[in-house]
Amino acid sequence: MKIVLLTMLILLVCVLLLGIKVLFIKGSRFPSGHVHTSPQLRQKGISCASSQRDNDK
Repeated sequence: MKIVLLTMLILLVCVLLLGIKVLFIKGSRFPSGHVHTSPQLRQKGISCASSQRDNDK
């Protein structure tokens, strides 16, 4: 039981630390993880697989 509580506590701390900017700064959001929002990937010609699939139809 102690292991489960310790694990839950560690996970809670990790989520809070990852979301500290979003939780405490007004108007902030989590950064996008989508390929189409990354200028570096677009410069290399890398795009989203689902959008490539839609374009092939």
